[in-house]
Amino acid sequence: MVALQTAAGLGFTRIGLQSAHAAEPAAAESAPAIVVGSGYGGAVAALRLGQAGIRTLVLEMGRLWDTAGPDGTVFCSTSAPDRRSMWFRTRTEAPLATFLWLDLVNKDISPYPGVLDRVHYDHMSVYVGRGVGGGSLVNGGMAVTPLKSYFAEQFPTVDADEMYGTYFPRARSMLGVNTVDPAWFESTDWYRFTRTSRKAAADAGLRTTFVPNVYDFGYMQREAAGTATRSALAGEVIYGNNHGKRSLDKSYLAAALGTGNVTLHTLERVRSLSRAADGSYLLTADRIDTTGAIVETKQYGCRYLFLGGGSLGTTELLVRARDTGTLPDLDPAVGAGWGPNGNTMLGRANHVWDTVGADQATMPVMGIDDWANADNPVFAEIAPLPMGFEHWISLYLAITKNPERASFTYDPASGTVRLGWTAAQSAVSSGMAKKLFDRINLANLTLYRYDLFGSTSKVFADDFTYHPLGGCVLGKATDDYGRVKGYSRLYVTDGSLVPGNIGVNPFVTITALAERTMARVLAEDAAP
Repeated sequence: MVALQTAAGLGFTRIGLQSAHAAEPAAAESAPAIVVGSGYGGAVAALRLGQAGIRTLVLEMGRLWDTAGPDGTVFCSTSAPDRRSMWFRTRTEAPLATFLWLDLVNKDISPYPGVLDRVHYDHMSVYVGRGVGGGSLVNGGMAVTPLKSYFAEQFPTVDADEMYGTYFPRARSMLGVNTVDPAWFESTDWYRFTRTSRKAAADAGLRTTFVPNVYDFGYMQREAAGTATRSALAGEVIYGNNHGKRSLDKSYLAAALGTGNVTLHTLERVRSLSRAADGSYLLTADRIDTTGAIVETKQYGCRYLFLGGGSLGTTELLVRARDTGTLPDLDPAVGAGWGPNGNTMLGRANHVWDTVGADQATMPVMGIDDWANADNPVFAEIAPLPMGFEHWISLYLAITKNPERASFTYDPASGTVRLGWTAAQSAVSSGMAKKLFDRINLANLTLYRYDLFGSTSKVFADDFTYHPLGGCVLGKATDDYGRVKGYSRLYVTDGSLVPGNIGVNPFVTITALAERTMARVLAEDAAP
């Protein structure tokens, strides 16, 4: 720790980096520590480094969402998306493609660095947040701690008692996790859709459980009372929430910038990593404008490098660095162990008397918990479908214990990193979800909805995920604290550490693991 603070005090100069090797590019800017990405893992790293007095630079490829658009709001609405909705698209790509087989959901938009991206691979697409705060800007806020026994199963070399006694509570406190008031939940029309799904699950003998959230439920109750501007009660979620949500820009990142030791650069995408002869790291980043044009290519240098670009971003950087030879000593496990957290989305048609309500809050507060079923473990989030009218649809995001994993590989012909996930691997998730929801439909004499995902025969949307996990798995591509094997002072702090599945919405786990990593790194690591 003393050595880290000394490095922070001394900093690095362009001259020092230039003199390391004549063939290496000069670092236009340098700092003792650089954090790539401002999602959950990156935000934790930035805060703890800043609190330790270490000058830190955070590089984020998205924009800072703090300026109102022409309509007076920072984020656009879900029902009327504009260019702020998606990352350089000409049309939105919402998870529900159709309603009654009609293309009523997606809209034409102008290209812009919007807040939501859907990254496409051959048989899987991944939703990710773009902006300061990453996925916290666009997720449903479900702040779920995994079952302790399953966490221990996934991370056998991590002290589960320490995680559940120290790091999970620390993460929940910083994230602002809270729970819906049960009495208000039972009485409000805004959660009729959840109560209807709870009843259907109970009729099948299935257990439901409340789950906490980072949305301020006190604020939500004021929305319902008409004393606060509506956000979750105005259908806002996948393109950002203008009010009520405690996203990372309002928690970890605000605290990090408040230390005075953290600087944030936006609209800068790191595209390559290498190491100088003196052991420092060199990063090449492209700065873009709001048209997507590259306006500058920049070089950065640092002594300590923390990768928090998410399962996709971090893994892609490291796979490319290993296979192009800029970081050739990276472990073969880099790129492996990826999974979509068993995600599958589906809808059920309720009876006409089982209404879901025209008014629906966008923040989920309950899940069907059948994870203890050894033959078919599933946790199903009861999801909203706020369309402004009664539609009798119950929507779910099922998280299954799908054991399938895939790897990222570098394709030298195209210069891209590919994901080897297959449709057959997705079918495992949808098969597990089907077993659960067949029980619910049988008990309630209800049917699946076939009109929501763009095909007349598609019931289970298993070709996209909200929860990309793995690629730099803890204890395999890294040591047990996220230190990347083969290189000193190189760390991973994001969802790429999680081996493909954690059984619940993963961001609390990612945050807690990052807290654990930063505590150990700041206590032990020292410059040579």
